[in-house]
Amino acid sequence: MSRKIESLFLPGPAGKLEALLEEPEDGRIQEAALVCHPHPQHGGTMHNKVVYRMARGLRAAGGVVLRFNYRGVNLSEGSYAHGDGELEDARAALAYLRSRYPDLPFTLAGFSFGSRIVLRLGCSGVEARRVIAVGFPVAYRDRSFLEDCNIPRVFIQSTHDEYCPVADLEHIVSAVPEPKKLVLIEAQDHFFAGALEQLEKEIAGL
Repeated sequence: MSRKIESLFLPGPAGKLEALLEEPEDGRIQEAALVCHPHPQHGGTMHNKVVYRMARGLRAAGGVVLRFNYRGVNLSEGSYAHGDGELEDARAALAYLRSRYPDLPFTLAGFSFGSRIVLRLGCSGVEARRVIAVGFPVAYRDRSFLEDCNIPRVFIQSTHDEYCPVADLEHIVSAVPEPKKLVLIEAQDHFFAGALEQLEKEIAGL
C-alpha cells in the first residue's frame, strides 16, 4: 500500500496556508510532526532540501509530517510579517495537525529561521514532545524565550555553519536549562552540503 501524501490549504491568520501532509512509508504512525521552513525573504519554502530531509527522517521514525508555506510564500496568502506573523502561521498549522491526530504526541521541527519559530512556539506552553532546531541562527539577539523553557530541545548544527559558528551555539546551548542536546554534523555549510543524508539519519534516530 502506498503511503498517504495530501496537498491541502489550511486556514491561517492571514489567509489560507499551502501545506503538504505525509504519512510514514509503512503507514505505522507513532507521532505527529510540524516542520517549519527557513526565511521566506531569502528563498525559504517547505520544499527546501534541508526541510525535505528533516521530514523524511521524521517519517522514517514513524511521524506523520505536516510542512507548510508561511504567509506570502508560493500559494499561501498574506505577506511577510517579521517573524511574529510566521509564528502565528505555525501555531495555526499545529492546531490543524493536532485536530487531525488528536491522540498522538507531537514534535516541532524547523530549519534556520524555522528553528527559531518552532523554539518560540514550543516554549510558549503548547506541550510538545520535543523541539528539533536545525541550523539555529545567531542573527536574532532576542533569545529570552529560551530562558525558562523546559521542553526537550535538540539543536542540530553543521560544523561549518556560516550563520551560527559552533562556538557561538555551544555558548547558547550551555546557557539554556535542561533537557537539551547538541548534535554536530560534519558538513560544508549552513545547508548541510555533503551531509544531508547524515542529517536525515540523525533525525530518524532521535
